[in-house]
Amino acid sequence: MVIAGEYSFKDGLERIRDKYPHLLEEIYEVIDTIDAQEHKTKKSQEKTMPGKMLFSPPSLNKDIKWEFESRSWISCKITCDYPMQFYTEKFRLSSIQKKRSATPYREMDFIKEQLGIEVQFGKYAFMVYNVCAKMTIFSNLGIIDMGVEIVPIKQFADEMSTGVSYFEQFVWDLENRGVSDIDIPVLILGIDTT
Repeated sequence: MVIAGEYSFKDGLERIRDKYPHLLEEIYEVIDTIDAQEHKTKKSQEKTMPGKMLFSPPSLNKDIKWEFESRSWISCKITCDYPMQFYTEKFRLSSIQKKRSATPYREMDFIKEQLGIEVQFGKYAFMVYNVCAKMTIFSNLGIIDMGVEIVPIKQFADEMSTGVSYFEQFVWDLENRGVSDIDIPVLILGIDTT
């Protein structure tokens, strides 16, 4: 794959180049190493493109994960201890008797030396959540200080299932949203097939 676009949110590119030039190089190497054509394995069953071969996000994610992990990047899970005091008393009393299922958590795809990475081939809301909420939470907890979000550009997303978001719309929204005091520096990388 290739990097087709770079967007520096809150000076993300400049700050990462200054503090983590070696990690930025590793990120570029990982992206360059992936042969996207090997992941065009999903036969569409959608009405708008029946039978068309599409790129498979799970397959791409698996290959990307292997490449980052082989360079000692690790995923990081934090458990969420959800507060109960905001429930009404009536609800709280009835819910105490119910068992909680799995322990809730938040997870960052890859971290190395306090640089966090999220790879997103999903819906638009996940891109926004990663940069405007999750990365801020992980920063507030002292786990990361900057982030990188890797997303497809539009022409790459067009060759995936319907609804996959893309770099251009994400950048437009971040530009028009502006930067908040709580935001951290993030580099948004738009990727495409080679």
